[in-house]
Amino acid sequence: MDFGLKGKTAVVTGSTAGIGLAIATALAEEGAKVVINGRTEARVSAALAMIRHKDHTAHLLGVAADLGSAAGVETFVKQVPHADILINNLGIFEPKPFAEIPDSDWIRFFEVNVMSGVRLSRHYLPGMLRNNWGRIIFISSESAFQIPAEMVHYGMTKTAQVAVARGLAESVAGTGVTVNSVLPGPTASEGAVGFLDNLAKKQGLSAAEMEKEFFKSARPTSLLKRFETPQEIAAVVAFVASAQSAAISGATVRAEGGVIRSI
Repeated sequence: MDFGLKGKTAVVTGSTAGIGLAIATALAEEGAKVVINGRTEARVSAALAMIRHKDHTAHLLGVAADLGSAAGVETFVKQVPHADILINNLGIFEPKPFAEIPDSDWIRFFEVNVMSGVRLSRHYLPGMLRNNWGRIIFISSESAFQIPAEMVHYGMTKTAQVAVARGLAESVAGTGVTVNSVLPGPTASEGAVGFLDNLAKKQGLSAAEMEKEFFKSARPTSLLKRFETPQEIAAVVAFVASAQSAAISGATVRAEGGVIRSI
């Protein structure tokens, strides 16, 4: 299937590793011009090299900017004034007991996970509407519906992303612009793998044993019973970003391996 992305400019935030890098790679393979973003030039350069090693014809641009702040977004959009596709993937997480989460953490998580997407959407949406074509996708999480007790502040931001995506979709009804959120489940991304590796070492378990224990105790409703790969999530996102997905808007696209039990 031709996804119809040749010549389209796609911004993928937080795309130097994990799900973001996989999404950027998938969109580049579909012929889109992909803007890679990370906080440092070194991370951005490494990501560009990884994608080009896999696809030497990829049309890429790298922009280092911290999109977790208004100033960082302003710096970014000056270098990338237009986008046909915006993938709001940037996000942070940190397990912490609720009573120990200070106000500053709540604000920081909201700024990075939610406001980065809000600010970028606000900038790129008018151009999409003028062209009567565009795709805005928020990479949320199954944690949007099953708030993890070990990081309530993270779950709150994932729910907020779903709400923003739905509201934006309502605001562009009847146009060629669609807005959706995608809900990955537990994924073998850089941060998650590192976190679980540390847990495995502390508990004297192998990586395989730790994965099995995680799905037994932390995500027992998973139907996959394993971590998803970033590439599996990227395949879903690439379709939702495609010209072929015009009928999907205002949706929470579940790619969470069956963790959410509601239908």
